[in-house]
Amino acid sequence: MHVSCIILARGGSKGIPNKNLIDFCGKPLLSWTIKQARLCTNITNIWVSSDSSKILDVAEEYGAQCIKRPLEISTDNSTSESAWKHAIQVINKTVNNTIDYIVAPQVTSPIRESKDFTKAINQLVNSEKDSLLSVSEVEDYFSWKVNSFGIPESINYDYKERKPRQLLDKLYLENGSFYIFKPHILHQNNNRLGGDISIYIMDKFKMFQIDNKEDISLCEVIMKGYRLDRP
Repeated sequence: MHVSCIILARGGSKGIPNKNLIDFCGKPLLSWTIKQARLCTNITNIWVSSDSSKILDVAEEYGAQCIKRPLEISTDNSTSESAWKHAIQVINKTVNNTIDYIVAPQVTSPIRESKDFTKAINQLVNSEKDSLLSVSEVEDYFSWKVNSFGIPESINYDYKERKPRQLLDKLYLENGSFYIFKPHILHQNNNRLGGDISIYIMDKFKMFQIDNKEDISLCEVIMKGYRLDRP
């Protein structure tokens, strides 16, 4: 079985400059995702796709193979799907084996373990499904939204007939930590998800990601608190 890990790490970032290379627990943020992938024995090879030479230098330093991404698919409006497609083309020209699965982790979700990749790959293969997304289970929460008229509405229950929390249906939050899919699913649907979809439930503390500067300190506390910053 050939499993390629493709890590997207664009150079531009509006929220945090050079976000993928910020210092996180003493190392470049990107290095944590590479490390987790390298510790997963199910993953055949690891690739980092970036428009930034600096990012690719760091990727190579930590053991990943590099793909220089064209500028036209490296803008703020470019989709991850376009970058994955380009990366798959490069990989297919480089390796002889057909890619069975792509593991696509998000650099800004460093709070994970290599065993998450391993378990998710095994789950997808054993279930014979086509794609997978990582999620966090949302338990015992009364969910609300504000509709187009600015009026709050209850979502997963009727507030007029409030149920005990334990009777609420379970909800799952797409946490963005990683996706796994067969290459043909991406090409057929232009989407990371398609066919028979599976969900991989992660620990709740792994749902946090780095979107702004305040998130860095919070995620570092969680990473160190659960001792995930150890080799």
